[in-house]
Amino acid sequence: MIVATTQRLVLRHAEAEDAAFMFRLMNDPGWLANIGDRGIRTEEDARAYLMRYRAGYEVNGWGMYVVAERVSGTAVGVCGLLKRPWMEDVEIGFALLPEYRGVGYASEAARATCDFGIAEYGLTRIAATVLPTNAISLRVLDKLGLRTVGNVTSPDTGVELLHYGWGA
Repeated sequence: MIVATTQRLVLRHAEAEDAAFMFRLMNDPGWLANIGDRGIRTEEDARAYLMRYRAGYEVNGWGMYVVAERVSGTAVGVCGLLKRPWMEDVEIGFALLPEYRGVGYASEAARATCDFGIAEYGLTRIAATVLPTNAISLRVLDKLGLRTVGNVTSPDTGVELLHYGWGA
């Protein structure tokens, strides 16, 4: 199911058939350094992880989406909304395969995701958490208009993150 389109991208629900793509993305050094190791060692592990995305659609109506090039249909990354129990607001999250970074896809997908959350679910606040060393994601958050509101420590990892926010 397609949830948003932009000039160059389509954001769609994840499917079991996305397992090979997801395996590659989640084992990319950029993912591992900035998001963390989720223990995805096989395509079957990736398929099971994708089903967690699908559960989010059923529970919240929204979640993380596969980002694909509009013309080719090639999956290039993920972007979407997530709700962590330890964060007050819904967060935006995104990650791209290395060869698709630096061409504006993350900003384009993130803007479409925020617009979707506002239009379809009435979100008035969107947040993000990011490692202070993740310069690429920090630039995307700045482009979206999110601003630093403080620091937060992840109870899952004990890592201190920058807390960004936007909205009322």
